[in-house]
Formats: sequence, structure tokens, C-alpha cells
Amino acid sequence: MKLLRVGPVGAERPALLDEAGLLRDLSDLVTDIDGALLADDAALAAVRAAATAGDLPVRDTAGLRIGPPVARIGKVVCIGLNYHDHARETGAATPEEPIIFMKAPDTVVGPDDTVLIPRGSVKTDWEVELAVVIGRTARYLEDDEQALAAVAGYAVAHDVSERAFQIERGGQWDKGKNCETFNPLGPWLVTADEIPDPQALGIRLWVNGELKQDGTTAEQIFPVAEVVRYVSQFMTLYPGDVINTGTPAGVAMGQPEPKPYLRAGDVVELEIDGLGRQRQALRLA
Repeated sequence: MKLLRVGPVGAERPALLDEAGLLRDLSDLVTDIDGALLADDAALAAVRAAATAGDLPVRDTAGLRIGPPVARIGKVVCIGLNYHDHARETGAATPEEPIIFMKAPDTVVGPDDTVLIPRGSVKTDWEVELAVVIGRTARYLEDDEQALAAVAGYAVAHDVSERAFQIERGGQWDKGKNCETFNPLGPWLVTADEIPDPQALGIRLWVNGELKQDGTTAEQIFPVAEVVRYVSQFMTLYPGDVINTGTPAGVAMGQPEPKPYLRAGDVVELEIDGLGRQRQALRLA
């Protein structure tokens, strides 16, 4: 299923995109797309049955904003340097273990919402990423099978980063990762049953129509199952939590001088096979 949330900021309503591409309203069936729903097998089965039967009302999409596909996210866990080609382009050694950092849930916005260039920024960068959405409480998972069983689905994420804040201003990466609007998510949460192999997805990003990233999740150093298993050794993952699994080569930081960092007025578009497409215009904060 392709689950999404539509409507104004803070007033999004749950919906489903059916196989014919029609937007179906889920408001009479569920209160929202959140961790509680993702952990409720019976509720998800009822949504699936209603979608199959064609019983859900159709919504007009004209002028309708798409919000983040998951509400009330508890935490956003991110994996750094998780693609072989990205590590090479930045001159970094291949990590021996996954590099973990966090983004605040309030960085998450809709897939087509405006992204703000922070005040004082000179190195705002793009990063298209595969997001994993958790559907079961997960702690100390033992193997890949348990890890994938904890996954509710997948989405497109844009891990926007300010490299000067991240690398040149001291401390950890947090300052360059947690600026407002720095994690567009969506358009859909695609349930795990529709993505049989998360390591076989094309992943792409354009800036002002120019292709910048063109990779595949097969290049991940630590695949999805290992990332989920590994993270569960250090923190408990709850339904609705999100893991951003890293970006392929092609970010601004990895390009020759003068590096083409993002500026107000730029337009970024990104997509992952089967998971939909995002488009953001950038403006000054």
C-alpha cells in the first residue's frame, strides 16, 4: 500500500494512493498514519481490505498539499557515509561500523514543502536517502530476519545538510543537520510487502534540472537489515520511528571547487524507484 497524509500543515488527513493512481480518503477508517496504526495489524488489514474492495471515497488532488507520510515521529536516526561511492568522493575511509547521528523530528516536512537556507549558510547541501519506517518495537534484534520484520515500510527522504555548520563549527554533526525543514519525507509510505528487496532501488536527485545523484541502494555499505539490527543494539526503536540510511555519490561537498552548494531560488527534485518523487524550492530562512 501507498499511505500518505494530505492537507494543511498540522491538519493533514490520512489517505491511500490506489493502484489506479486515485487518492482515497482513509479518515473514516483510521485517525492518522502514525506509529499506532503501523503497529496494528488488524487496522492495516482493514485498510487493505477496503482499498481492495474499492470502498474508500476518492479525494480531489487539485491544489492539495502532501504532508509527511508519518505523524508524530518519535525519532529520526541517520546513518552517515553508508554508500561506497559517497565515501570515495568525500575521501573518507569506509566505516567499520555504521555511523549514527540524529535529526530532530521537527525537521521533517512534506515532500514538496519549501526548504529554508539557514541564516549564515554558505554550504547547504543535498542528500537523497532511502528512509526506513519502523512498525514494531525493536530492541537487541538478533539477525536480518528479525530486522526486516520490524520494518513497516519505506519512503524517500532528503537529508539536507549545512556542511560548514556540520564540519567546521566544532562539536558533532548536529548543527548542520537540524536546521528547520532539513528533512522532507514522502510523498508516500510504501509498505514493506511492496518492496521485496530494499537493496535493488534506483535513487536519484536533480538540482535545477541537472542530474546530480544517480545511484542504487545496492551500493550501501551496511544494507537495510544490518542497519536496523545494528541501531537496535544502542537504542529502542518504536513504531513510527524513521531511519535515514545514507546517500550515494554526487553531493555538492564531493564535487570540485567551486562546489555548487544550494542557494535561494534553486529547485531540488529527488526520487527512489517505487517510492515516489519530491520537489522543493529553496528560499532564505
